[in-house]
Amino acid sequence: MKSVQITASVLAFAAASALPAFARDQIQVTGSSTVLPYATIVAEAFGENFDFPTPVVEGGGSGAGRKKMCEGVGENTVDIANSSSRISQSDIDLCKTNGVEEIMEVRIGYDGIVFASAVSGPDFALTPLAVFNALGAKVVKDGALVDNASAMWSDADASLPAQAILAYVPGTKHGTREVFDVKVIEAGCKEAGALDLYMAVAEGADDKEKEGNAKKACHELRTDGKSVDIDGDYTETLARLDADKNAVGVFGLSFYENNTDKLKVATMSGIVPSTESIASGDYPVSRPLYFYVKKAHIGVIPGLQEYIDFFVSDDMAGPDGPLAAYGLVSDPELKATQAAVAAGTPMGPLE
Repeated sequence: MKSVQITASVLAFAAASALPAFARDQIQVTGSSTVLPYATIVAEAFGENFDFPTPVVEGGGSGAGRKKMCEGVGENTVDIANSSSRISQSDIDLCKTNGVEEIMEVRIGYDGIVFASAVSGPDFALTPLAVFNALGAKVVKDGALVDNASAMWSDADASLPAQAILAYVPGTKHGTREVFDVKVIEAGCKEAGALDLYMAVAEGADDKEKEGNAKKACHELRTDGKSVDIDGDYTETLARLDADKNAVGVFGLSFYENNTDKLKVATMSGIVPSTESIASGDYPVSRPLYFYVKKAHIGVIPGLQEYIDFFVSDDMAGPDGPLAAYGLVSDPELKATQAAVAAGTPMGPLE
């Protein structure tokens, strides 16, 4: 963990925010393993500089965290769900069913997902098409969908190394998986012509439902051991790569940047992943990071408003703050997020 330098403005903010404890006196946060290290940095700085206990921050996955937040209102339920993918309508519906009426959506910045392999291994110059041809359950051959029989990365793309295909990808409960599915696998499926072939046989009441089912078919990965879901966090993926130097793993950019002594990153569509290439929009596999706040707990759980204000402050989430030093790409619209958080603005309907 990188050290956090607390500025005079943070200390002044903390002094002005001190309140006596009541109700449950410790903020509870759960969810995304990608957001976990950022939230931990903020929680530790918050506990050291405010007259509130250090928040309890746990992982477990974006989807699991959102569902936990939506279990209901009260001191025995969590306050915040970290998420590396946007909340879904099914989450919102579950929240409403359990009495969670208002949710604040807080975007903290951006991250990218990267493909990386052993630092001693060959270079990989990947594209969505190559990844789909390597890992998709079915691929296009002679104009038809057939079971994927590629054994080597060079079978999927002749420019890639003649190395056996073995990829460790995030499990379905992780927010990272949604970005991987949509921006890599689905994009490759479309480029290969497979999406059109799936559309031709898709079932559905209308074109929109058919398209949705065709995209779901695109997301199906091979089950012959070439693509392996990882349900744990990135440390588990790294351990798998340590055990098999021929494997390729999917990581968040910040995790990779903190393990460059062990990992070699692949380019994607010719772009090297970095905070700069994500901030510019050049790197194609980036995503916003969020946390979701149960608004009913603000004013009841001590320090909750102060914590979320502190998280998105310039001192923490700004381009010169400790989160950026750890790998977060600062949000160019951070000021708008700060204003919405200060006003307690709940999220509106999903677009």
